[in-house]
Amino acid sequence: MTGARLAAIASVLLAGCASLPPPATIDPVAAAAAQQARATALGLAGGDCAAPDWALSGRVALANGREGGSGRLEWAQAAGHLRLLLTAPVTRQGWQLDVDAAGATLSGLEGGPRSGTDATRLLRDATGWDIPLAALGCWLRAVAAPASVGPAVLAYGPHQLPVRLEQGGWVVEYDGWAVDAASGQSLPTRVEARRGDDRVRLVVDRWGRE
Repeated sequence: MTGARLAAIASVLLAGCASLPPPATIDPVAAAAAQQARATALGLAGGDCAAPDWALSGRVALANGREGGSGRLEWAQAAGHLRLLLTAPVTRQGWQLDVDAAGATLSGLEGGPRSGTDATRLLRDATGWDIPLAALGCWLRAVAAPASVGPAVLAYGPHQLPVRLEQGGWVVEYDGWAVDAASGQSLPTRVEARRGDDRVRLVVDRWGRE
């Protein structure tokens, strides 16, 4: 191939590269400030993942390396009470978890309801699903859980919204956002949390109650 031919090809390639938009630059200080403002607006700046009252409805898929399942998810927190309802769309079977200051009760199981003081352990022992309930209240809203869960590392997208959160051995990724009418803040519509073989994938159809 002649030198003139190589030069022509190089000029075309360079022209193509020049037409690509520059990568988005993210100021980590500004992004962290924006995240703190989001946490405050959502009532999560104090580190209480149960506050304030909130709800969501969506579709969830769970896997633990041995088995998996999917269904409809209703999550509602109000006045210190958490209700988590999971139903399978075909069989209409499912379970309901109620958590308050007195403990946790899991209904819909063979043999009747079960109760315990630790909701996460109760759910894991009864169903095999390891779901970090205490932290999920923050993670689902793209806010780091309290430091007691572990140090948090966040990566931000071009709009200063989190795209990835690592905390407590879990990796949480966000894709898609919607504006919450109550707070005026952007909330994720697609969330995936994973740790080892454990995975929780959620598609949020609605933030808030109907």
